[in-house]
Amino acid sequence: MKICHLTSLHPRYDTRIFLKECTSLQKNGFEVSLIVADNNGDEVKNGIKIYDVCRSSNRFWRLIKTAYKVYKKAIIIDADVYHFHDSELMIYGLLLKAKGKKVIYDIHEDLPRQLLTKPYLNSFLRKILSFIMERVENFCAPKYNFLFTATPYITDRFIHKNKNTININNYPLMDELHNDLVSNKKDQVCFIGGISEIRGIEPLVKACEHIKGKLVLAGSFNSESFKQKIISLKGWKNVDYRGFVNREEAKQIMSESRAGIVTFLAVPNHVNSQPNKMFEYMSAGIPVICSNFELWKSIIDKTDCGKCIDPTSQEQLIKTINEFIEDTSLSSKGETARKLVVDRYNWNVEEKKLINAYKLI
Repeated sequence: MKICHLTSLHPRYDTRIFLKECTSLQKNGFEVSLIVADNNGDEVKNGIKIYDVCRSSNRFWRLIKTAYKVYKKAIIIDADVYHFHDSELMIYGLLLKAKGKKVIYDIHEDLPRQLLTKPYLNSFLRKILSFIMERVENFCAPKYNFLFTATPYITDRFIHKNKNTININNYPLMDELHNDLVSNKKDQVCFIGGISEIRGIEPLVKACEHIKGKLVLAGSFNSESFKQKIISLKGWKNVDYRGFVNREEAKQIMSESRAGIVTFLAVPNHVNSQPNKMFEYMSAGIPVICSNFELWKSIIDKTDCGKCIDPTSQEQLIKTINEFIEDTSLSSKGETARKLVVDRYNWNVEEKKLINAYKLI
């Protein structure tokens, strides 16, 4: 079976798309290609053919022109199954279906709720776009052969619209980020991932003014203005900013840290999400300090592999970070987290669901 993954937004080595799904399909005997738009050229990586249609720096043209270029390249490749990952490709998914192709829509986020938090849209436009896109998704969803959803919450939203809706969680590759060698823990905690206001960075860095160690902050800021705002905070003196890091560098940071932080703010797209970074911290064998959303509490607090707190409370952030830095016995929560990943929250389990779905196709 010839399979083509499509994305006009994600980078070519995206964890879910390339490292997990494309790689799993390729090693199970499928012929896999990936169309991206990241301006890094064509290549073959791990047996997967990557085609770059290049992208515009303008957000509007990315939605219009780049998505169309992805579609035109998809037609040339002439695959049996097309597996797309971005909402702007929904209409092209229908066009591919009309040509007799099998089509899968991989839904990473709850799009209507995600739109409500976009900083580049005003409040009125957010609500209008959220309303429109929910209805567009609801119209398109029943017409695809399969829907793959990244969380149970998204599955519940679509299962009544398309019976072929499968929850394929974004759980980590079991051994990728776990350091078997004993590392010397430092007096630090870490936050690794995209850096934006809704991810709770401002209260976190403000709290750093009073922590008894360092916050290793790794990732790219979503805007230069937000970066300058954060750098100007007093707590920045206790931040070790690494910028964007690769997977090996992330692994090293986690192995040296006493806890990983994912204190996202309580916006609509977060409270029912299952952030990949939470499970990656767990797979690395470190405790998790996270937001006190009910879903996250059921994963972290219930299993005693970290602590859930109010992400806006500097007092709770300071107290919790200092507890994990000062009390070395709390590292046992990381061992519990690692065991949960080995037993339940790992990509091996999800890979079987992915391959079975393709066999059904």
